[in-house]
Amino acid sequence: MSTSRILYLCASALVCASTATPAAAAIRLIPVATGALSSPLLVTNAGDNSNRLFIVERGGRIKVLQRATDTPSSFLDITGLAAGGEQGLLGLAFHPQYAANGRFFVYYTRDLDNAIVIAEHQVTADPDVADPNGSEVLVIPHPDATNHNGGMLAFGADGYLYIGVGDGGGGNDPASNAQNIDLLLGKILRIDIDPPSGSGVPYQSPVTNPFFGATPGRDEIFAVGLRNPWRFSFDRTTGQQWVGDVGQGLREEVDTPIVPGGNYGWRVYEGFDCTGLDPILCIPSNFEMPVFEYGHSFGRCSLTGGYVYRGRQGALPPGTYVYADFCSGEIFSWDGVTQSVLLETTMNISSFGEDEQGELYVVNLDGSVDLIAGVLPCAFSLSSRSVNVGSGGGSEVVAVSTGPGCAWTATTDETWIQVTAGAAGAGPGAATFTVDPNPSTAPRVGMMAIADAGQRFTVVQAGAPAAVPRPGRWPGRR
Repeated sequence: MSTSRILYLCASALVCASTATPAAAAIRLIPVATGALSSPLLVTNAGDNSNRLFIVERGGRIKVLQRATDTPSSFLDITGLAAGGEQGLLGLAFHPQYAANGRFFVYYTRDLDNAIVIAEHQVTADPDVADPNGSEVLVIPHPDATNHNGGMLAFGADGYLYIGVGDGGGGNDPASNAQNIDLLLGKILRIDIDPPSGSGVPYQSPVTNPFFGATPGRDEIFAVGLRNPWRFSFDRTTGQQWVGDVGQGLREEVDTPIVPGGNYGWRVYEGFDCTGLDPILCIPSNFEMPVFEYGHSFGRCSLTGGYVYRGRQGALPPGTYVYADFCSGEIFSWDGVTQSVLLETTMNISSFGEDEQGELYVVNLDGSVDLIAGVLPCAFSLSSRSVNVGSGGGSEVVAVSTGPGCAWTATTDETWIQVTAGAAGAGPGAATFTVDPNPSTAPRVGMMAIADAGQRFTVVQAGAPAAVPRPGRWPGRR
């Protein structure tokens, strides 16, 4: 991607701005798990001070990765569910007291009827192996299509389990499920999975949920109007929830904060735009608009929601929201004002994840997990530091050695030296320049700046040959 590519964003309904793609990467990726992974969809931690990573595979397995190895082992196997496309084992969340009670929860699509199931499982006496025999906590019918299942589970700072559910699939949410408060599709749900002992129920709805009790609407609903909230997260410092809601044909959006009873627009709005599906309802003040959106230019098509960076290693400024586009493979950042491209990849980024220290990871559906790290200081070296050129001039090349993504330029103030190729680059490359014929019999020396201010390149050119007197008549002779 060249620097002319633009990431279009809207920070409010009235203001639209753009930011150019940076010429060099702002982050780098360090592989932590490669091979032995099949369609990974999520990476997370157990919050038990073990520093392990847990990797969810679409087919129904969860792998556990010890920090001393790059090869994960099997933690849970519940294969046999509906898997493929947007179906499968989609989410995982560990109980806030997992270290003491060993409870965790998974989100999957059931093979029997395509229903969405939230189930509880328990770790065994072996901390790296879980019991495959779980119990269903919540079942959400999903009868009409196999897509838009949502798939995210996470515990908030309040100790409740939040669940992101898609609208049920099909273009334009044909039944307007996302706006129907009597259905759980197209919603953010919030449930208490620690009901009173002896209650006989797997969960209860918090009384502070907006539709709890006599109020019309399902007790489990926390927010409405979502299309496919594939991935969401909580800022580990502030507790604020960030939801990446996958758009349809035009817009991808990120919503925050998520407020109780908030209506985030779908299918009336896609991003900031009224869809025209229910035009009489297009009253912006009735909805919670996105914090930002982006369009489908340059191959972008599907948002992968991310995390607010709070890591200790300083890979990014604290508070930076990191997210991606599944189709383009770009990793983006939002600093509260501007969207920027942090890194271009060839990955199909299915998710991000966070470890116990707050460092972030990228999950590639094609089979890898990478740590997001800061870029190393760029070091440059040249194939030579000077060149001797004949008086007649000519073309010369100097190679630049540096790391991937390290930006450099080749410039000169000499009018008799022209950079014809490689005036700028990122990573290893070469600068080509031409030297004009020297009209003087005196040699000349010119300087070029290549890579950075510390890399000077000298061009030494010979002078033109002195004129030789031609044989002729003696003076005074005719």
